[in-house]
Amino acid sequence: MAEAHGVGLAAQQVAVPLQLFVIDVRGVEDRPSTMEIDGRPVDPAEHMPMALINTRLRPTGAPETGPEGCLSFPEIYADITRPASVEVRAQDEHGRPVHFHCGGLLARAIQHEYDHTHAVLFIDRMAREVKEELQAELDRLHSETKRELAGRAAGRAR
Repeated sequence: MAEAHGVGLAAQQVAVPLQLFVIDVRGVEDRPSTMEIDGRPVDPAEHMPMALINTRLRPTGAPETGPEGCLSFPEIYADITRPASVEVRAQDEHGRPVHFHCGGLLARAIQHEYDHTHAVLFIDRMAREVKEELQAELDRLHSETKRELAGRAAGRAR
């Protein structure tokens, strides 16, 4: 994830069928994040990387459009509209409950990864005309992925 300059990765992206994702927004200076625990502002960096399991979200901010990319779709970027802030309830990697409110990039990244755990991709949230413009590139990525998976399956069959 970090090697590819990503800020989140869901279990589904590595073929693991769990309601689990990891977020790490440290080092992203041009898109700040906010976080509150028990109504008090905290530094999100102190809670990174963050594993969230069985996450539930409640939108708390007005819709906001901003840029997104996805490690599953290298070099594809689009403006996506999401709530600017969310309330998060989940479990951490130790099974302990976590509850916080967040905004900025952290809120966007959590919503993006949450979508993965519910079979929604960021291309599903693109404006129709944007997706149409990107369709040739999306088709190319789809073909490459199918070839790669077929090659892996053939290698395992030997």
